Amino acid sequence: MAALLAAVIGVFRLADYLDNSAEVWLTTGDEENLLDEQAEIEFQPDEETPEAPLTVEVDPDTTYQEIEGFGMAVTGSSAYLINNVLTPDQKDDLLDDIFTDDGINMNFIRHSIGASDYSVDENGDPLSYSYNDVEEGGTDYDLENFSIEPDREVWSLLGEIQDKNEDIFIFGSPWSAPPWMKEEYTFNGSFLDYTDPAIYETYADYFVKYIQAYEEEGVEVDAVAVQNEPEYTSEEYPTMSMNGIEQRDFIREHLGPAFEEENIETEIIAFDHNWDTGLDYANAVLGDEQANDYTDGMAFHCYAGEPEAMTDVHEAYPNKNIYVTECSGGSWNTDFGENLSWNMTNMLIGGTRNYAESVQFWNLALDPSDGPQNGGCPDCRGVVTIDPDTGDITENVEYYTLGHASKFVEPGAVRIDSTHYADEIETVAFENPDGSHVLIAANLSAGEQEFKVQEDDESFMYSLPAESAVTFTW
Repeated sequence: MAALLAAVIGVFRLADYLDNSAEVWLTTGDEENLLDEQAEIEFQPDEETPEAPLTVEVDPDTTYQEIEGFGMAVTGSSAYLINNVLTPDQKDDLLDDIFTDDGINMNFIRHSIGASDYSVDENGDPLSYSYNDVEEGGTDYDLENFSIEPDREVWSLLGEIQDKNEDIFIFGSPWSAPPWMKEEYTFNGSFLDYTDPAIYETYADYFVKYIQAYEEEGVEVDAVAVQNEPEYTSEEYPTMSMNGIEQRDFIREHLGPAFEEENIETEIIAFDHNWDTGLDYANAVLGDEQANDYTDGMAFHCYAGEPEAMTDVHEAYPNKNIYVTECSGGSWNTDFGENLSWNMTNMLIGGTRNYAESVQFWNLALDPSDGPQNGGCPDCRGVVTIDPDTGDITENVEYYTLGHASKFVEPGAVRIDSTHYADEIETVAFENPDGSHVLIAANLSAGEQEFKVQEDDESFMYSLPAESAVTFTW
């Protein structure tokens, strides 16, 4: 009887193993598979799984940062194309595909506070503006002329997106203050007029009014950067310089207190620029106790340096959040497999393994000429391309990169430990709030790689083609 009972128990235990299977979603460098669902793979007792040269162990007991989400920017150019080129049905289908769980379920959106290098008018022509423009030589310290009307294409679209997905996180970042607040009256370059102390107080009020005005239109702004790319200016499009000491003082003495006084719960995020100088900027802002108290964390772009710089910032300021808020592909490299591999190792896997709680690309949508533009990058690529003549939509490599995470990793998930083989099988893993697990793996090598995935005493084998990525969920 005892032997029979043991045999029955053994059968049920084996059934438990076999009922535990992983869903598989694959994108290959040759584009034969584009976030395509594959046959499920069953876990089995590890002693029954063959040995493999590479074993990826997933350890849910070792946890790291909480994940806010994945997404891209709704620029003026993107909003123009989506609102004016697409038919209502095409627009609805695109928003469903991008922002709901019927598609890739992205939930993190950045937009420019005022104009950027992708801001256009109702005809798609370049347009630079702020929310408080006055003639050169004039001032408006009481912000009586404040209006977000020039942003209507953007905030109306953001409202529609929020109706599709209640978990949308909105992140605003200014490319320039109103020109009359700057040392030189211009959108393109210069810096805040530090000779006039009232300018800083007024500019803090400008942020408050922007958040309140967006809220009146039904759009809740969750976080703001103080300045987009504060260490770079251009004469070609809206930009403004703001060094770390200036940003520290502005947050500590003006912006933080203004938010506090007006009960603004929107988070303040510093930097919003490249990895290579992030730690120095963090030390300037977060190294100050008062500025640190007002600042949620640091935002980074991908255009210089390495993602490991974010780990340096995390180790110096472990209680602060880290975001990757901009990166763009472009026509300088159109090889799908190479781009997928770069995006995986630097953005999706490299970003989250280095403590980023969000990963964002740049424009949601551009046209086949990489526009319309307002003087910035002449050959940047959108996450999708919209043909203005037909309304046809092409999903680009950035779409599939993001989709490997956004479709499966839920807001509030935490990163968990996984074995990582640099330049071979690179991985990152997550545990969702419901306890389900997600493992993303990328093969950066020139040949197919076979590896084992193991959690506790269960495992399975998988072969991943060169320059390809796969997401497993269980």
